[in-house]
Amino acid sequence: MTTTRTFDLLSYQLQNYPQPDCLASKENGNWVKYSTQQVQDYANQVSLGLLKLGIGKNDKVAIISLNRPEWIFADFGIQQAGAISVPMYPTITVEDYRYIFADAEVKAVFVSDIELYNKVVAATTGSESIKAIYTFDRIPGAKHWSEVLEMGKGGDVKQLDPIKEAISKDDTLTIIYTSGTTGNPKGVMLTHENLVSNAMGAYPYVPLNQHHRALSFLPLCHIFERMLTYLYMRVGVSIYYAESIEKVADNLKEVQPHVFTTVPRLLEKVYDKIVAKGMELEGVKRKLFFWALELGLKYDTRENQGWWYNKQLELANKLIFSKWREALGGNVIAIVSGGAALQPRLARVFWSANIRVMEGYGLTETSPVITVNRAEAENNVIGTVGMAIDGVEVKIAEDGEVLTRGPHVMKGYYNKPDLTAEVIDADGWFHTGDIGEMVEGKFLKITDRKKEMFKTSGGKYIAPQQIENKLKESVLIEQAMVVGSGEKYAAALIVPSILGLQDWCQHKNIPYTNDKDMLQNPVVIEKFQREIDKTNEHLAQFETIKKFKIVPNQWTVETGELTPSLKVKRKIITQNWQSLIDSMYR
Repeated sequence: MTTTRTFDLLSYQLQNYPQPDCLASKENGNWVKYSTQQVQDYANQVSLGLLKLGIGKNDKVAIISLNRPEWIFADFGIQQAGAISVPMYPTITVEDYRYIFADAEVKAVFVSDIELYNKVVAATTGSESIKAIYTFDRIPGAKHWSEVLEMGKGGDVKQLDPIKEAISKDDTLTIIYTSGTTGNPKGVMLTHENLVSNAMGAYPYVPLNQHHRALSFLPLCHIFERMLTYLYMRVGVSIYYAESIEKVADNLKEVQPHVFTTVPRLLEKVYDKIVAKGMELEGVKRKLFFWALELGLKYDTRENQGWWYNKQLELANKLIFSKWREALGGNVIAIVSGGAALQPRLARVFWSANIRVMEGYGLTETSPVITVNRAEAENNVIGTVGMAIDGVEVKIAEDGEVLTRGPHVMKGYYNKPDLTAEVIDADGWFHTGDIGEMVEGKFLKITDRKKEMFKTSGGKYIAPQQIENKLKESVLIEQAMVVGSGEKYAAALIVPSILGLQDWCQHKNIPYTNDKDMLQNPVVIEKFQREIDKTNEHLAQFETIKKFKIVPNQWTVETGELTPSLKVKRKIITQNWQSLIDSMYR
């Protein structure tokens, strides 16, 4: 069968690899599994129910929920009715919801729990366009999504056939609002072809089959996890939804997945926890742990470091790294990392432990994958984001900007033709806003965001992202932002890792009183200075961090200082900490 619409991928699985556990989630302490046939049946009932509600071709339906099977039932149900899904982050503000509901002209909402339901009710007060709000959890006084299923139960599934046949690959499948780091969110219109081409373009490079399981915990409202879901459907991979980010470690052991997708921040936290546990060891065990870690940090996918190194690494894998693999469930074939730059040291150490990390790159506007490092060592260059997937073109513009062209490039920004014209040129090239270069002529390396580079008063350009990623290699540094636009030198705001600091103090026999006092302790400040000095060793003289200030509070989505995909909002952080920044220059 031809797969040109995303719902064709579900039909493909049903025909070729029907799974008893197509989707699974934990309910009341037990894993509840849904077969491929059940997923298709639920999707059909949602489609028929929506049609009875009067929702049809090109109407917008929002989904606001953490990952769970109902998200997918709603998604496929919306698609098959010819409607357009508008997925949203559960973490954004009532004001953002209100703006998106109005801008997208949303007619119905699926929402998961009481907290989000209350936010949606607040955001829709006075709205005339929204016909109904349905909840996945049972909430007193709210309409439960089973009402949609009931409406669909009596309908004839065959009435969906002409509707589905009339849906073309060029029809808009979804509108995803990107928060951006400035201004109101923009609605990215993605078509069926955008998503199908991206899934099929990445398909040859994912070392999975119908006997494998995936653990899903990155938000489905983000295009990265959603595209991978369609890819898993095509391959026949069973998808298990983690209970929460906090429970991922437990769920890894229970599900024993063969693959999961992640953002670098989560891998950094896994690594930091492993190192913290190593710090607690004593004597021979401690020496062995750090011997293995040092070996791992020297690993290179492209270089055979000789018999002696390989033999030592073999031993390190038996004694130390085997425990890392067990912590991930023992079956992991590959981890796909995206959303931000992965620190090369993390890729090295995980690869050395026989945990293949495939770092990729893309944007919501590109459905999302442009490039990805492969699962074979010879096609994986650490420090790059890999090679273009099938059907995707990549080139570097004269000013260093990364451009891409192909069936993965969005239809445009909803209701914003002027902004669309700014990023997609007359020849169809999408301008990513990222600065990059080619390694070996085919591996893309991202060096910074075009708009985030700044010039010092000495006329030197500084790319802050690379420096920040280097700073965050320290187990004591949770977050960092480099500043210095128009100033004589670069400086940095540092958000400490309290756990890392506590471990260091314990190791150094420094009594830990409270966070506030410790962050003012001269010995601690001196330690942070040494961490800054380590980073400076890798920088050009004009890039070095001359001063730093410790920020006592973490930057979060809730404080408005991070986007929902955990990118720093430089403008907001600068405003919030202006006096601290000024104190480094005045």
